[in-house]
Amino acid sequence: MAFEIKDKDLLARIGRLETKNGTVETPLLFPVINPTIQLVPPRKIKAEFGFGALITNAYILKKHFKSQPVDEGLHKFLDYDGVVMTDSGAYQILVYGDIEATPKEIVEYQERIGSDIATILDIPTGWKVSEVHAEQTVEETLKRARDFFAIKTRDDILWVGPVQGGRYLNLVAKSAKKMGKLPFEIHALGSPTEVMECYRFDVLVDMIMTAKINLPLERPLHLFGAGHPFMFSLAVALGCDLFDSAAYAIYARQNRYMTETGTWRLNELEYFPCTCPKCIKTAPKEALKMTQTEKQVFLAEHNLYVCMAELKRIKQVIKDGRLWEHLEMRAHGHPALLQAVKRLKYYEDYIEKHAPLTKKSGLFFFNSVGLTRPEIVRHRRLIKERYSKPKEARILLLIPQTRMKPFHKSKEVKDILHSLKEKPVKIHVCFYAAPFGVIPLELDEVYPLSQHETATPLDKETIAYVANQIADYIDCTDYKTVILISDPENWNKTIYRACKRVCKQKNIKLRILNKKEARKLERANA
Repeated sequence: MAFEIKDKDLLARIGRLETKNGTVETPLLFPVINPTIQLVPPRKIKAEFGFGALITNAYILKKHFKSQPVDEGLHKFLDYDGVVMTDSGAYQILVYGDIEATPKEIVEYQERIGSDIATILDIPTGWKVSEVHAEQTVEETLKRARDFFAIKTRDDILWVGPVQGGRYLNLVAKSAKKMGKLPFEIHALGSPTEVMECYRFDVLVDMIMTAKINLPLERPLHLFGAGHPFMFSLAVALGCDLFDSAAYAIYARQNRYMTETGTWRLNELEYFPCTCPKCIKTAPKEALKMTQTEKQVFLAEHNLYVCMAELKRIKQVIKDGRLWEHLEMRAHGHPALLQAVKRLKYYEDYIEKHAPLTKKSGLFFFNSVGLTRPEIVRHRRLIKERYSKPKEARILLLIPQTRMKPFHKSKEVKDILHSLKEKPVKIHVCFYAAPFGVIPLELDEVYPLSQHETATPLDKETIAYVANQIADYIDCTDYKTVILISDPENWNKTIYRACKRVCKQKNIKLRILNKKEARKLERANA
């Protein structure tokens, strides 16, 4: 297997995954195909909707079609010439408790039908189970994973090693560490479906991140049952390279119409908020007059268009370096998604470590939710760990952010700097700015300190964050005097209180000036 990464943002990766039947690009969505009840033919899913890969269930094929897929070959049987992934029947175990096949039989069957990507028969943990039961599913899945390598006979299939543990993160970590030591080409997070059905996307964040942190980073990660396009950006941002969904067909059977931000019942719509080929030619009233089968096909095809469109948007924002902005936009479509994005704060150091250092575009900062994004976390870390103030500096001059960036090129800052040149003093100029906190003058043009746009007025959490960063910076340095120039945006009280507190603790002299006074700094040095 070759997995080549072309672009990155957050933990997301645009990559190329080679299989025996062709190369596909990640992030990759596999529409789920049920050959016993299929609304949209597999050939059409590729030709019309652009899906170069799909997933079907090996156990269902074995149970209902027996040797036919073996005799014809999986791709001919499905009438599909793209990449085909097969699941093992684990979901049926979750629903029915057991299946009529052994792990060995499922492995052998997937080899015989010629799957491109195949999955061992794991034991899904589920949602409402005890920790004892969850641990049993982890141990049994690991046992089957180890036994698998004595069973398989083909080396041209990419095999998936699933991670179990459910909501018990200690077990997810254990499962991921041990599964990651086995030579699988791909890994997958099992048992997320019920979590997503309950809209516990915050728990899903914990599960994905725990698996991601403990698995080999170079291997693709699959998220089973990703479902709705409104959460694709969350899954991709967390490092899920592959995911599958049957929602396009399930929702269609329930007369549900997908959008990238939510779902409507067909009878609730007066207008179709979509310009896909299906919606542009049909009005909701006309769709309601269709037969039930026609409605299901219409909705399934529309839902596929929506899924593909969202996937392409996500790839484009990854290339543009704006996945965080897209993620925030989608998160405001549902409170449960926003709660999940806020949960990223607990993993900000790991995300920052693996996120790109620079991008070809600046960043947009909207509110305190964005304080978790890697660029801000990285600046905070680097200022603390790697930056040293000029040795001769004894006075810290804190100038508020200006509308112009870089800040030192604004007229008000130029006036202040000019006064310093007229009367040389051992003053170190720094700016205090949202969302980064302290920005030393000499770093003013370093990415992304001048390459950002911030929405004002700032929320209280962002102001508090900036104030804390200023206090931490003063606490870690040895200035004798701090001169704080007040800001007209009325957030200087919080900044002043933070400076006053730390200056008092360190016995540092603190002076407050407005911008007019700052132009005559010789008075401050008298």
